Amino acid sequence: MPRRAMPEDGRPRPSTIRDVARHAGVSVATVSRILSGTYPSAPATRSKVMRAVRELDYVANAHARGLAGVRPKSVAIVVNSVISPHYAHVAQGVQDQAVREGRLCIVGTTGGDPERELATIQLMREEHAEAVILVGNIQADDAYRERMAEYARALALAGSQLVLCGRPPLGPDVPAIVVEYDNTGGAYAITSHLLSAGHKRILFLGRRDGYTTPESRIAGYRAALAAHRVPHDPGLEVEGTMERSEGYRMMGERLDARPRDFTAVFAGNDLIAAGARAALRERGLRIPDDVSLVGFDDLPPAADIDLTTVHVPHEELGRTAVRLALESETPGTVQHFLLGTHIIVRDSVRPLLHSPG
Repeated sequence: MPRRAMPEDGRPRPSTIRDVARHAGVSVATVSRILSGTYPSAPATRSKVMRAVRELDYVANAHARGLAGVRPKSVAIVVNSVISPHYAHVAQGVQDQAVREGRLCIVGTTGGDPERELATIQLMREEHAEAVILVGNIQADDAYRERMAEYARALALAGSQLVLCGRPPLGPDVPAIVVEYDNTGGAYAITSHLLSAGHKRILFLGRRDGYTTPESRIAGYRAALAAHRVPHDPGLEVEGTMERSEGYRMMGERLDARPRDFTAVFAGNDLIAAGARAALRERGLRIPDDVSLVGFDDLPPAADIDLTTVHVPHEELGRTAVRLALESETPGTVQHFLLGTHIIVRDSVRPLLHSPG
C-alpha cells in the first residue's frame, strides 16, 4: 500500500490528484478526465486510476472542479427548519423529484432569518444550482422584496431559476416561478365547516401580522365569517407563532384570563392544534363534546389526535417546484401555479344544536 507524505506536524496530508497520477502511472490530465467523465478512456487505464483513488483515499477538490467547469447538476431548497413536518415533507418532494431528474439536492436552513435566507441564496447561485427553491413563511417587507427581486434577476441571468414554494409572488416583473397551495381557500373551507355545524364564536389561534402564511389563513377565516354574515370579533384572534408550545400557551392564557367565550377553535396549523388540545384537556374540557377543534396542514400529529384539518399537498408542492423549474426553457419568465387544498373530516367537530349557556 502506498504511504502518504507526512508533514512536520506528523499528520498525513490529503492525497492530491498528482499523487493519484503518479501512483497510477498516468498523466494528471488523464486522471482529471476519468474522474470527471468527460473523456473516453481505455478500461485498463480507468481501472488503474480508480484503484489508485481508492488506495490513496483521494477526494476530488470541488472548488478545483468548479474552476475547470465541471459541476454536478443540482437544485437547492432553502427552508426555515428541517425538523418542522411541513418543511420536511416539502423537502422530501424536492428530493424525490431531483432524483428522478438526475440532480443532486442541496438543502439550506435559515431559522426564519431573512438575512440568512438572502445569504444562502447567494451561496446557491455561486454553486450554480439550476433552481433555488424557497419554501414557506417569511416576514416580507418592501426592502426584503426589493432585494429578493434583485437575486431573482441575478439567478435568471446565470441561467438559474428562483422558485417561490408556498409563497406569494414578488411582483409582475420579477422573474420567478411561484408554486402555491390555496391557503386562503383552505381556511375559508374549514371555517365554513365550523359555521355550518352551528359554531359562530370561533377562536383563531396563530395570527401573525406581516407573515405570509398566517396572513393568508386568517384572510380565509375572516372571509368565511363575512360570507355567513357572522360578525367579525378581533378579540377572537390570538397572536402567536406556529409551534406546538405556542398553541398550548395561547389556549392556556386565554382560558385562564376570562370565561370561555367560544365554542370552536381554528388553530393556524396542526402543531398549534395539538398544543391547544393539551391545554383544553388539562382544564377538563373535552374535544369535541365541549369545544370543537380544527387545524391546517394534515401532518403529524393530526391523524393521531383525530383532528379535522385542511390537507396540503406538501410533497407534491416540492415535486412540482423542481419539475417546473427544470422544464422551463426560458429562465427569467414569470409563472404562477396554484395547487388545491381540501378538508379531511375526522372526529374533532361537534354540531352545535343550540347556543351555549
